[in-house]
Amino acid sequence: MASASMQSEIASEWKYDVFLSFRGEDTRKNFTSHLYSALDRQGIFTFKDNHRLERGKVISLELFKAIEESRFGLVVLSENYASSTWCLDELAKILECKKDMGQIVLPVFYKVTPSEVRHQTGSFEKAFAEHEHNFREDMGKVQRWRNAMRQISHLSGWHLQNREESEFIQVIVDEILSKLGSTLLNTRDNLVGMDSRMKQIDPLLGIGLNDVRMLGICGMGGLGKTTLARFVFNKISYQFDGSCFLSNVREVSMTRGLNVLQQQLIYDILMERNIIIWDVHRGCNEIRKRLRHKRVLVVLDDVDQLEQLQALAGMHDWFGQGSRIIITTRNRHTLVGRCVDNVHMVHGLNHEEALQLFCWKAFRKDHPTDNYLELSFQMVRYADGLPLALEVLGSFLFGRSKAEWKDALNRMKEVPERRIFEILKISYDGLQELEKKIFLDVACFFRGKDKDEIRELLDSCNFHPDIGISVLIDKCLITLSDNMLCMHDLIQSMGWEIVRQESPENPGQRSRLWLSNDIHRMLTKNEGTEAVEGIFLDFPSYKVLKLNAKSFSRMSNLRLLKIKDVSLSQGPEYLSDELRLLNWHGYPLRSLPSNFQYDKLFELNLCYSHIKQLWKGVKRLNHLKIIILSHSTYLTKTPDFTGAPNLERLILDGCTSLSFVHPTIGLLKKLILLNLKDCKRLRSFRTKIEWESLEVLILSGCSNLSDVGDIVSNIKHLVRLKVLDLSGCSKLDKLPEDLGHLASLKNLDLGGTAISESPSSIVLLKNLEQLSFHGCKGEPRKSWSLFPLFSRANPEPMGLRLPSSLSGLCSLRHLDLGDCNLQEGAIPSDIGFLPSLKKLNLSGNNFVSLPPSISQLPKLETLFVEYCDRLQALPELPASVDGLYAQNCTSLEKISSSSSHLFKSTSRMFYLNNCFKLAGSRTNGT
Repeated sequence: MASASMQSEIASEWKYDVFLSFRGEDTRKNFTSHLYSALDRQGIFTFKDNHRLERGKVISLELFKAIEESRFGLVVLSENYASSTWCLDELAKILECKKDMGQIVLPVFYKVTPSEVRHQTGSFEKAFAEHEHNFREDMGKVQRWRNAMRQISHLSGWHLQNREESEFIQVIVDEILSKLGSTLLNTRDNLVGMDSRMKQIDPLLGIGLNDVRMLGICGMGGLGKTTLARFVFNKISYQFDGSCFLSNVREVSMTRGLNVLQQQLIYDILMERNIIIWDVHRGCNEIRKRLRHKRVLVVLDDVDQLEQLQALAGMHDWFGQGSRIIITTRNRHTLVGRCVDNVHMVHGLNHEEALQLFCWKAFRKDHPTDNYLELSFQMVRYADGLPLALEVLGSFLFGRSKAEWKDALNRMKEVPERRIFEILKISYDGLQELEKKIFLDVACFFRGKDKDEIRELLDSCNFHPDIGISVLIDKCLITLSDNMLCMHDLIQSMGWEIVRQESPENPGQRSRLWLSNDIHRMLTKNEGTEAVEGIFLDFPSYKVLKLNAKSFSRMSNLRLLKIKDVSLSQGPEYLSDELRLLNWHGYPLRSLPSNFQYDKLFELNLCYSHIKQLWKGVKRLNHLKIIILSHSTYLTKTPDFTGAPNLERLILDGCTSLSFVHPTIGLLKKLILLNLKDCKRLRSFRTKIEWESLEVLILSGCSNLSDVGDIVSNIKHLVRLKVLDLSGCSKLDKLPEDLGHLASLKNLDLGGTAISESPSSIVLLKNLEQLSFHGCKGEPRKSWSLFPLFSRANPEPMGLRLPSSLSGLCSLRHLDLGDCNLQEGAIPSDIGFLPSLKKLNLSGNNFVSLPPSISQLPKLETLFVEYCDRLQALPELPASVDGLYAQNCTSLEKISSSSSHLFKSTSRMFYLNNCFKLAGSRTNGT
C-alpha cells in the first residue's frame, strides 16, 4: 500500500473518479449501462470503455493509463467476465494500482457468487481451461489472472443475489459518494481536523432518523464554522431530495434583503426559476408550502439576527420528515429559543492539527523544515488553535529567515490582550504603504467586487494594483473567488479597526467612512478634514441626510465618493480635485460645482440625477473612462468629448429628454460600450465614426430614431463590435448592405424595427450567435393601392424578406423570427444547415408548412411555432428537440410520424394547446 504522502501526491493527479471494468456482452446494455448513468447523475466522473477491441486483441496503453488515473476501480464480475483476456488484463492492472498507488478496488458480484470467483468454478472453470490451452507457452500469465481472481474475491464489495437492480445500484453509488467525498476533501484541499469534527457532528445530525432536526454550529470568527459546514454538506447532501447552502446570510440580508435569500433557498432545492418573492412574510409561507413534504438539507451560513432564522427556517414543520437544517453563527444567542435541537460549539485545533495546518502555509508541507521545529511550536502555541490566525501567520512567515521569525514572535507578544487582531495585523504591518491603502480600500469599500474593475479604479489612484493585489493574495489578506475580491470577516474587521484607530472619537479625521451614522455626523456637522480619502454610503440610514454648501469644503484629499439620495439646501460649493470616483445616485442639482476639476476623475456616475448639463466647452479628462447618467431625465444633450479620449463606457439609458448627442462622441477611439437605450427624443445620429474599440452598441427603445447616419455608413469599420441592439427603433427601416463586415458580431437584435428586408450580407456573420427580427412585419402590399375600392383600411404587410440562404451563419444559436408575418416559402429551405442552432422562434407567422430541412438541425433544443394559425403540418423534428411550443396552431393537422418517438419521452415538453384539428393532441408534455 502506498504511503499517505504518496497517496496525497497521486490524488492530485487523478483524472477520473471511477474506472468501470465489465464484460460487455454480459452487462453493457443493461446493468452496466444503468450503473454508469447513476454514477454520472451524481457527478461521479467515470471512465467506461465504449470502444473495446474484439476479444483476443491486446489491451491499449491508453486504457492502462486511464486505470492509473482513476481513484476507484469498480469491477463488475459477471458470468463471462473471465472468458475475456481483455477483462483479465484490466483486473490485473487494477489490482496492481491498488498495491502501488493506493487505488480503492470495489467488486460487484453480478449473478455470480464470491465463491465461484475465488475457487474459479462454473463458467470461470471453463474459461480458465480455455486460457490454459491458448496460453500453454505462457502459463505465468494465466496464473497472474487466477491470482487476480482470488484476490478480488476477498475484497469487500456487493453481491446482487435476489435484490432489485435499481436498489442495488443506488447502494453502490451511495457508498462511492461517501468514500469519494471524504477522501478527496482530505487529500486535495489539505483540510485539517475535519474527520474528528465530523465524528462529533454525526450523532447530533442523526442521519437516517425520520425527524426534522436543526443543528447550530457556533463559535468565534475564524474558527472554521463555514468550512466545517461545507464539509458536512458535501459529505451528506446526496442523501436528501434537495439541498441548499446559503452563504453569508448576514451580509446578503443586509445588502439585498431576506426575500432574496428565501428565493434562493426555494430555487436551489426545487430548481424553479420563475418564483419571485417581494415580501418576507410571503416568503415564509412559500418555503413552508413548497418544502414541507421534501426531505432537504439546508445550511444557513453566518446568521447573526433572529429575524434571519425566522425568515429562512422558522419552524420544524416547514420541512419534510428526515430534513436537516444547519445554522452557523458567531452569536449563540441567535439560536436560543428557536427550536434548535442541538448546538455544537466549535473549538480550536489541537496541537497536532494546528502544527499541520501551520506547516502547510509556512513550509508548503505537513511538517516543519529543519531548525524551525521549536519556532513552529511557539507560533502554534501563540495562535492558540485559531485556523485563520494559523493560515495568515504561516503565509506571512513563508520563506523568511529565523531571525525574522523570532522578531515577529517577539512583536506579537507585546499585544497579548488582542491576540487575534494583532496576529492578523502582522501581515498588514509588513505591507508597503500603497499595499496598505489597497487593503484598506478593499476592506472598507470593495469586498465582493470584481477584481478587474477595482484594479482599474485603484490604478487611477496610482496605487500600482497589479503587484499590490498579488501581494495581498500571497499574504492571505484577500482571496479571489470567480474573480471577486474576497476577505474573511476577521480580516475585514481588522481593517475596520485600523481605520477606527486613526481617530476613535472623530469620524471626520479618519481616512475612510462607510457607516451611515459616522457619515451623517461628519457631513451634517461639517467635521470633514483633509484626512478623509473615501466615503461610501450605499445604504443610507432612516434619517434624511441634509447637506449644506460647505459639507465637502475641507475634504481636499477625497478620492472616492459614493452617496445616495441626499438632500441639498444649496451648492455644494466644492468637490475635491482628487476625486477618482464620483458616484452620487440621485444627484439633486442641475449641474456640478463650476470650480470642480475633472482632470483626475476615473468614473462619473450620476444615475437618476437632476443633472441637465455635465460641463461646458472642452474639459481636460484624460483619466475619465466611465460615464453613467442612466435615468437622468433632465439631461438634454451630451457635452463635448474632445478632452476625454480614453472614455470606455458611456451609459445614458433612460435619459428620456436627451435630444442631442455631440458629434465628438464619434472620436472616442477607446469607447467599448455605448448605451442609449430608451432615449426616446433622439431623432438622428450623425457623426464621424472612429470607434475602433467599440464592442457593445445599444440603441434599443429609441423609438424616434429614424436615421443612424454615419453609424450605418461606417458600420464596416466597427471591427470589434459584438453586440448591436436596435430593437424598438420603430422608425428604422433599413440596414447597410455591408453589414457582413462586422466579423466579430455575436448578438444582433432588430426586433420591433421597420426593417422589411434583411441584407443578404448578413449570412457573412460567421460569429453571430443570436439574431432577432421579432416583430419586423415587412411593408404594405403595393398592389392594393391600385384597387382603392377593395383595399382594406389597414392592409396586411407583405412580411419580412429573408435572404435565400442562411447557411453561412455557422455559429448561430438563437434565431428569433417571431411575428414577422412570414408567408409560405419565406423561410429559407436550407435552414437546416445551421449546425449550432439551439433555439428557433417562428411564432405568430402565416406560413402553411416548414422546410423539411429543419429535421437536420443537429443541436435544436426548442422550437416555437405558437399562434401560427395557418400552419397545417410539422415535418420530422431533430432528436435533440426537448421543447415544442405549438399552442393555438388552429390549422395544425399532422406531425410527422418520424417524430412520434420524441413524444414518448417524459423528459421532453410538448405544448399543443388549442390545436383542435390535431388528432390525439395533449395540453402539454407526454
